[in-house]
Amino acid sequence: MLRSTIVRLVALCTRHAWPTIALALVLAALCTVYSVQHFAVATDVKQLFPAELPWVQRAYQLLDTYPQHDVLAVVDAPTPELADVAAARLTAALAADTAHFKSVQQPQGSEFFARNGLLFRPSADLQRMAGEMQDAAPLIGPLAADPSLRGALGALSQGLVGVANGAYSLDALTRPMQMAGDTVSDALQNRMAHFSWRELASGRAASPEQLRRFIEIEPVLDFNALQPGLAATEAVTSAAQRLNLAGEDQARIRVTGLVPMNDAEFATLQDHAVVNGAVSIIAVLIILWLALRSPRIIIAAVISIACGLAYSAALGLFLVGALNLISVAFFVLFVGLGIDFGIQFSVRYRAERHDIGALEPALISSAQKAGGPLGLAAAATALGFSAFLPTEYRGLGELGEIAGPGMIIAFLTSITLLPALLRGFSTAPPRAGDRRDVGGRDPRLAAARLSALRLQPAASAEPKGGSGRDISRAAPRSADRR
Repeated sequence: MLRSTIVRLVALCTRHAWPTIALALVLAALCTVYSVQHFAVATDVKQLFPAELPWVQRAYQLLDTYPQHDVLAVVDAPTPELADVAAARLTAALAADTAHFKSVQQPQGSEFFARNGLLFRPSADLQRMAGEMQDAAPLIGPLAADPSLRGALGALSQGLVGVANGAYSLDALTRPMQMAGDTVSDALQNRMAHFSWRELASGRAASPEQLRRFIEIEPVLDFNALQPGLAATEAVTSAAQRLNLAGEDQARIRVTGLVPMNDAEFATLQDHAVVNGAVSIIAVLIILWLALRSPRIIIAAVISIACGLAYSAALGLFLVGALNLISVAFFVLFVGLGIDFGIQFSVRYRAERHDIGALEPALISSAQKAGGPLGLAAAATALGFSAFLPTEYRGLGELGEIAGPGMIIAFLTSITLLPALLRGFSTAPPRAGDRRDVGGRDPRLAAARLSALRLQPAASAEPKGGSGRDISRAAPRSADRR
């Protein structure tokens, strides 16, 4: 019954080839418009699992209790003071931008640690810091009384008085005078000048940790976009440029974290999509040429698979609303599996056209011989994808929900639109000098395979003194699926 139904369907589409083609193209155009208007990819990994699962609910509770700051802004500056100022300015600007950020905080610049930070330092560090403060007392005292350039010059002048009174040696003023001289020299030569009182008080250069500040950011993510956190990341960069942190505070701003890294991965996929798509299309065309060797038949097969892809994409978006990171692979699966139906029918058509000669009888004979096996293959493939439906893994389940009907659509276009296209294009029969037999095989390839089979016993024999590892047994050949 299945075979007779397929034969009648092929005969109907063949007799009314151009109306069938027109109807298929109009339907494909409508489906394409629908897909473009409703296309969306949900990039939220949490949506791949149903929210009612116990472990998913516990994960949500953990995130609510301990929020994960997925973006980290790193602020580097030449001095600790400039790093503090730049980080504070950037934190204030980002906190005011509630459209892109849920929360912004600077752990190193919190008021609590500013007041009580010394209580968390080891005793040895506190003793060392107290000694440094005592040594710097002649400098800190005048600066505290007059925190200006006049006070700084006065402090240095009192330092010279202290040397004259024998309070400390002249070598103790070497570093302060050198730092002051370098700063003045840079300013006079229009170079970026900076001076750190903390380095002066401690008597040594600041460590990299002292020159770096971190800002923890929880961004607002748009999971309908390919890069959910791109807008938030660009907002950080834009705020840094707007505040002119590089010019006024000599600060360098970098952004890292889970969200920017994931966005970078998605951007890489997007950047390579054109190249990968072009390579895939060229590979499919090469396979079609090797199998069919007829430009008209190849064009018919390509139009058929393109229309089937448009139908399947529209149906998939209608069923699931938005694709996920796994179901989006359906497009590749559809082309790879769907084109096989077209190749099988077209190869059978070429063989029948070679034997029968007339176009329409060859198409009907192709349906009689290939329609049943193709229908069985389509049903088996669709059932295989439907096995994903019962799983609680939503990402894989939606792939089965889309791919199962997609295989049926690919089969239907192969027995409706493809025969109509072959009839409409009036494809010519194979040339008499074509060496390819009715099965679509080249006798030269058959001879090469026969020679390989004859040489196989000798090749599989284990050489004396060899390692004794049989490669054919270690890596068995996969069975031919046809």
